[in-house]
Amino acid sequence: MTSQWQLRAAFAARLSDMYGREVPAYTTLVDVSREVNEDVLRAQGADAERLGSISRVTAERHGAIRVGTPQEMQQVARIFGALGMRPVGFYDLREAATSAVPVVSTAFRPVDGAELARNPFRVFTSMLTPADPRFFDDDLRARLTTFLAGRELFPPELLALADRAEAEGELPDADAERFLQLAVQAFELSTEPIDKAWYETLERVSAVAADIGGVRSTHINHLTPRVLDIDELYRRMTGRGIEMIDAIQGPPRWQGPDLLLRQTSFRALAEPRAMRGTDGSVVSGALRVRFGEVEARGIALTREGRARYDRLLTLVDEQAAARPTADRAEVARSVWAEHVPATEHELAARQLAHFTYQVVQDRPQDGTRPPAGVTELVRQGWLRAEPIVYEDFLPRSAAGIFQSNLTGEGSRNNDRAGTAYDIDWLSAAIDREVLDPFDLYARQQDLSLAKAARALEMPGALG
Repeated sequence: MTSQWQLRAAFAARLSDMYGREVPAYTTLVDVSREVNEDVLRAQGADAERLGSISRVTAERHGAIRVGTPQEMQQVARIFGALGMRPVGFYDLREAATSAVPVVSTAFRPVDGAELARNPFRVFTSMLTPADPRFFDDDLRARLTTFLAGRELFPPELLALADRAEAEGELPDADAERFLQLAVQAFELSTEPIDKAWYETLERVSAVAADIGGVRSTHINHLTPRVLDIDELYRRMTGRGIEMIDAIQGPPRWQGPDLLLRQTSFRALAEPRAMRGTDGSVVSGALRVRFGEVEARGIALTREGRARYDRLLTLVDEQAAARPTADRAEVARSVWAEHVPATEHELAARQLAHFTYQVVQDRPQDGTRPPAGVTELVRQGWLRAEPIVYEDFLPRSAAGIFQSNLTGEGSRNNDRAGTAYDIDWLSAAIDREVLDPFDLYARQQDLSLAKAARALEMPGALG
């Protein structure tokens, strides 16, 4: 029998192999990431593994796919459910992007700590929003809805195997192999000719809309390794002659703790695609929709910490606008230095970031009682705080990556009111709860505190 985590690990590895064959620059990205990680490990020793073992970091991937309808998103949820992955977080890229990116997104990933340690594969999954009149008028919406309703992204056999794997937590080896074959095939780039006129119609609205609704299949849009020093990777990729996007998205590089998520990518490459003209003839064309992304993960912030992060983004925008000749990265670093605690201890004490807490084995054993409060327990050597890795995404960063790889701004009618989507709407649409990532991190922290309180024989809960 093949368990869910084994299916997940095998699927991630096969997807990586497939994507490397389709997009050779991705293989270069993986190789450079590995080199950088090895160099950081040699230079920093155990400190390099503070946010994950080197084996986990090296194996880690996140993928990104795009679908067109709630039904397709629901089918994706069944496939990833077979791999022990649940929908976590709601991201509205329509509001995070300055150009036309008419999608809302969630991420499918493991949620249990042990499962994340086994294999943390996650897939950022975006869904088109045809109902939003800022992007699609009545006629185009009707045509798009008809087109999407007429395609089948995932064969019934794949969905049936997925349902079995999710319900039973495993599959017989032969069925597991069949599931993996069908699942990988579903995300390969199709060789079917694209209706050129239809694709270009959607592309005038948004290149993302065309990539989703202009073809009869889906595909891996990018696959992302994890690196321990993303600035060094950026330099090395550029040195190899690979064109990177203009900036690293997310928090700046600074002297304090790594927070949340930093991302960058190489630019989307022109890939040959067969195009069908209005007269039925098929010619060779090229599209730029797929790229190679890389990420560096930091510490998960609390709701209060995340609110501060969002305020600082606005502050950086304001200061950069007021000083147009200043280097934006330097502006961000100065803002961070002024407003963000410079140590993990301060982050924990001010409840801006999430940690797990373990009882120190050689804690004071002279009969003294432990002090009250987590901060004092850590300061006096009773507890050790370990940062919780941020496992999720940032809408503005995701939108920045999308925009950096678009060929045009698209069109958006801001005189129209947008259609509302939120986490509850998406949960109902896919018939399974989309989990709140803040709740997951808080639960992980609280469980560790409860265990520590029992070990220290302290009544009540620590907090």
